[in-house]
Amino acid sequence: MGTLPITAPLTRFFRDEQGQDLIEFTLLMAFIALASAALVATLGMSMEGIWNTTSNSLSRAVISSS
Repeated sequence: MGTLPITAPLTRFFRDEQGQDLIEFTLLMAFIALASAALVATLGMSMEGIWNTTSNSLSRAVISSS
């Protein structure tokens, strides 16, 4: 007697590897997107510090030249 008619589609679904590459590619893209977001957030804070330092230096230079 083989598989029951109800379980046959499920068995085929779990054995089918047709969409496996697409899922792996999607997971890889999600990881890259998260890593990029973390990198941008970290660099954003660093850039803010650089701009603040530059702005303060320029302000002090303008005040001392007056």
